[in-house]
Amino acid sequence: MNAILVIAGKELRDGLRNRWIIGATLVLASLAFALALLGAAPTGTLAVKPLAVTVVSLASLSIFLLPLIALLLSYDSVVGEIERGTMLLLLTYPLTHTQFLLGKVLGHSAILTLATLVGYGGAGLAVGLGQGGDAQSWGAFALLLATSVMLGMAFVSLATLASLLVRERSTAAGISVALWLLFVVVFDLAILGLLVTGKDWLAPWAFGWLLLANPADVYRLVNLTGFENVRMFSGMAGAAADLSFPPGVLLAVLAAWVLAPLAAALTIFRRREL
Repeated sequence: MNAILVIAGKELRDGLRNRWIIGATLVLASLAFALALLGAAPTGTLAVKPLAVTVVSLASLSIFLLPLIALLLSYDSVVGEIERGTMLLLLTYPLTHTQFLLGKVLGHSAILTLATLVGYGGAGLAVGLGQGGDAQSWGAFALLLATSVMLGMAFVSLATLASLLVRERSTAAGISVALWLLFVVVFDLAILGLLVTGKDWLAPWAFGWLLLANPADVYRLVNLTGFENVRMFSGMAGAAADLSFPPGVLLAVLAAWVLAPLAAALTIFRRREL
């Protein structure tokens, strides 16, 4: 365990030195504050819950931004060490392949967690404390923070797996861009196409199961359908009635998206000759 923490600490220090933590935190915080303040502006007239509107806005932002930051952070986590010639040096220390990889993933996840909690937490506290928030809205906001961290970790695991499958950083970068396009853009367009063209031959319940094949959609479902006030403002009330997945199931699927790529990466790394 100490070896894992040592590697994770090194990644955190690298993140501070190369401004990754500061840059990611500033990007998330600036966009979160802008969305939170703009989204809460009309609530006085419409009598809606400002914090619930903020949760809807931040959930939509996270689907595009957090996977991109995670992939950029971790795409060269292994292949980069090999190209720089530091991998063999690191493995001369009393350190197993498993400890090295878990330390890398833990360090990158800690960077994302810090940026998410500071960036989103500040915006949520400003809206919740400044304009008031009921217990249900605070619960939805806490769920948003927790699942945002899980979404980031899922894409850190995917990027780490991609980093193990290639021999060059440029290839890993290309795969990471392809993963982002697939899960954030192409997958939803394909689902939309199926909804339009396949409604006569595809059972309605099948669309819900298809959404579980994308961590970004699982994140969207758990945050926009988990609480009544958020469901109402997000326009997902109808979808929530058709998709009968309890929040616990959606959280378990999101956790599986973190663990499954990580388990595959560990298996490949143990068998790989460096």
